[in-house]
Amino acid sequence: MAVMTPETWDFINDYSRDVFGDQDEHLAGLMDEAIAAGLPAIAVGPDVGRLLMILTAMTRGRLAIEVGTLAGYSGIWITRGLAPDGRLITIEYEPRHADFAQRQFELAGLADRVDLRRGAGLAVLSDLSQELEPGSVDLLFIDAHKPEYIAYFERTRPLLAVGGLVIADNVYGIGTGWIDQGYGTDEFNRHIAGDPEFEAAAFPFREGVLVARRIT
Repeated sequence: MAVMTPETWDFINDYSRDVFGDQDEHLAGLMDEAIAAGLPAIAVGPDVGRLLMILTAMTRGRLAIEVGTLAGYSGIWITRGLAPDGRLITIEYEPRHADFAQRQFELAGLADRVDLRRGAGLAVLSDLSQELEPGSVDLLFIDAHKPEYIAYFERTRPLLAVGGLVIADNVYGIGTGWIDQGYGTDEFNRHIAGDPEFEAAAFPFREGVLVARRIT
């Protein structure tokens, strides 16, 4: 029997990116450009990006919310999965990140379908809860401050449509810190897994990707 070591996980993730991570020239160079501009070297991989696009396309695809824009990489994938008239609202706290991402949305030809909101995630979500109709959101992607995952979810919950999806990155941990080391991901996983209005599962892409579907 094979032993799962850190090296084995690295091999599996490299294999997944190699087989399922095809991306266009713009996306392939986006994170190198972001790093050169001084942004953090953190983003979903191309295999997870493709998963985001596929899952978005499996919803009505009218409206998605992303908490944590960073360089715009995941937002481009999500927007490509939306219906032709669908739009993405993406939230970014750091002005420098928001400026960079806005330019990337323009280069991708998606700027007219992406509404980039600047500010703290919880504050912007509070505004959206007053602005948007209940049941109008088809997908929520969370990839921001880990201890606030439950709060992001609960603040957006009334807006989520039946059949809508919640996707969260880093649900098994982040970097060298894992589930039980105080990042709040264990609490979030158990919170949504125990919610009777949702069905949830998590996959070992990168540091864990959770997918939950609203069933009632």
